[in-house]
Amino acid sequence: MSSDPHGPSGFASDKDLAQAFTRCFRGPDGVRVIEHLRQTTLCRALGPAASDALLRHLEGQRQLVARILSLIERGRSNADNDQLK
Repeated sequence: MSSDPHGPSGFASDKDLAQAFTRCFRGPDGVRVIEHLRQTTLCRALGPAASDALLRHLEGQRQLVARILSLIERGRSNADNDQLK
């Protein structure tokens, strides 16, 4: 068991983690990085000769980028909701 009271991620909650992702990617450089990740993973198409290993590798990359985008969006939603309170 981890002795960290915040768990293995070091964050007190999923909300805190999502807000950290939002802060990390909200500036101009973060926006450019996210756009690069989208273009190189989510918008990438492999040809019919792509190997099974390459397809699996790209799918893993897509899942990671989708997770990052999900955390960013959740952090934005949490921040918007917190401002309404």
